[in-house]
Amino acid sequence: MAGATLTPQQLLELLAATPTRLGAITAGVEPARLAAAAGEDEWSANDVLAHLRSCSDVWGESIGRILVEDRPTIRAVNPTTWIEETDYREQEFLRSLRFFAAQRADLLALLEPLPDHAWVRIATVTGAGSPLTKTVQSYAERLAKHERQHLKQVERIVNG
Repeated sequence: MAGATLTPQQLLELLAATPTRLGAITAGVEPARLAAAAGEDEWSANDVLAHLRSCSDVWGESIGRILVEDRPTIRAVNPTTWIEETDYREQEFLRSLRFFAAQRADLLALLEPLPDHAWVRIATVTGAGSPLTKTVQSYAERLAKHERQHLKQVERIVNG
């Protein structure tokens, strides 16, 4: 599935499932364990959630701009840089998960009613090398596939 293009319906299903899956994976896990990294250069479950929220901020905002502006030019923002502007890593896991779930509900409310032609609306993305053309669908797919990898990471962390 890594190289396959997903349909809008598949993307909606994956994006909707992420907060629920994350909650199920971490259910009953002590908050201290969720906040603890296994090693010095490793992430905690809380770090992963903070990263997911940061990616959702950045890529979700790009989706929103593409839908309200005609062929916008978007300056690329690295979610790893963006996270430094937040307190996501310091937030308690369950509180952060609630914010993530609410953010995802907002994104889904934006995406679910879209007609097929809206999924291929485009933007030019600059600031990360040569300008790139991105669509609503390409951002949603990037988000969904990226999250799947991190859900597996959280499973490894909590089952450690």
